[in-house]
Amino acid sequence: MQLKKVFKGLVIALPLVTVMACTSTDNGVDEAAAREAAAQQAAADEAARQAEAEKAEAMAMKQRQEMEAEKRAQELASLEQDQVVYFDFDTANLSSSARAILSKHAEFLSANASQSIVIEGHCDRRGTPEYNIALGERRAKSVQTYLLNAGVSSSQISVVSYGEEKPAANGTSESAFAQNRRGVLVYQ
Repeated sequence: MQLKKVFKGLVIALPLVTVMACTSTDNGVDEAAAREAAAQQAAADEAARQAEAEKAEAMAMKQRQEMEAEKRAQELASLEQDQVVYFDFDTANLSSSARAILSKHAEFLSANASQSIVIEGHCDRRGTPEYNIALGERRAKSVQTYLLNAGVSSSQISVVSYGEEKPAANGTSESAFAQNRRGVLVYQ
């Protein structure tokens, strides 16, 4: 009888112990799974925050680049309004007004190393074609020397002389001649 009581007790206790063991194991598994899920969620949240921050930084950089490009375009448009320097008769010496104009161009070119220019030298029609080509080149080189001394890279500058071939003004008056004695900065 004693044995029957022990056997009945075991029959009742064994399933309870099994259920309790499974329940405590499930809690451990559930807690580990919950911790794992929380860690994955935190990692996903961090990745999303980082991606959002990178996107915002890229957008800000793009806006800065667009603003800089617009500013450069405005500066260039302003410089192109004042791209001619004039010379006295039969000389390649720069006047003070020419130096003021060239200083602005030099500042822009120094700040924008990818920008290049062609300096065109021109003359009025007095003198022989050969002399005028040489004088136009001296004028263009005078402008080039000023820009180089102001810090512009030589790789940004090229020089060409047109002599009397491309007049700005036709005519034989001193006013027409004065308009043709020039150096022109042409941005590429």
